[in-house]
Amino acid sequence: MLLTPTEQISQLISSLTQRADATGERQLVGIIGAPGTGKTTFAEYVANQLPAGSCVIVPMDGFHLANAILEGSPLRNRKGAIDTFDAHGYVSLLERIRRGTEDVVYAPSYRRGLEEPIAASIAVPATTRYVITEGNYLLSPNAPWNRIPELLDETWFVEVSQEVRIERLIARHEQYGMTHAEAVAWANTTDEVNARFVETTKSRADQTVKWW
Repeated sequence: MLLTPTEQISQLISSLTQRADATGERQLVGIIGAPGTGKTTFAEYVANQLPAGSCVIVPMDGFHLANAILEGSPLRNRKGAIDTFDAHGYVSLLERIRRGTEDVVYAPSYRRGLEEPIAASIAVPATTRYVITEGNYLLSPNAPWNRIPELLDETWFVEVSQEVRIERLIARHEQYGMTHAEAVAWANTTDEVNARFVETTKSRADQTVKWW
C-alpha cells in the first residue's frame, strides 16, 4: 500500500526518534530539493513534530557569498548557483556540529529581503538532539560537497510538481522586490538551471518525500 505524504513523513520522524533513543546520539538530517520545493517549510514542519526545544535548523543558505563579493563579477547574475556559496565553510560547520564537542556552535542564517547571510545568528548548543540542515546542493558529487552525506544520519529529497515550484519562486521573487517580468525570467532561467542540477543528485538521497 502506498503511503500518503503525511504517513511517509510520520514514519521518517518515528524512525529518526527511535534511532536517537537507541543510540543516545545527536541526529543530523539533510533536507534537499530544487529551488521552490518548500525545503524551509518542510524543515520547520519536521522540527515541530520533534520534542519541543530538541531541534535546530541550520540552512545552507547562510553560506551564500555576500553581495559585496558577488557585485561586479559574473556570479552576480547567477546568485544561488552552486559556486555562489562558501562550500568549505558550510562543510566545516557541519563537521563541528557532527563532533558535538563544543558547548555551542554558532551558524549563519540568510535574511530574505536583505538578501544577505547573517553571521552567528543560529545557536546549536551541545545538548541539541536533532539538527536539520536544508539546501539545494547537499548531495552534489563535487568536492567539497561530496563530504556532506557522511556527516549526516539521513538525507531526504523533497519533491513537488514543477508547476507549483515555479509558481512559488515567482511569488517569492515578487515578494522581495522583483517585478513580475523579472521574477518570471529569473525563475525560468537561473533558478531552472540550478533545479536541473539538483534533480541529478536525487538518486543519492536516502529517501524521496512528496511535499505540497
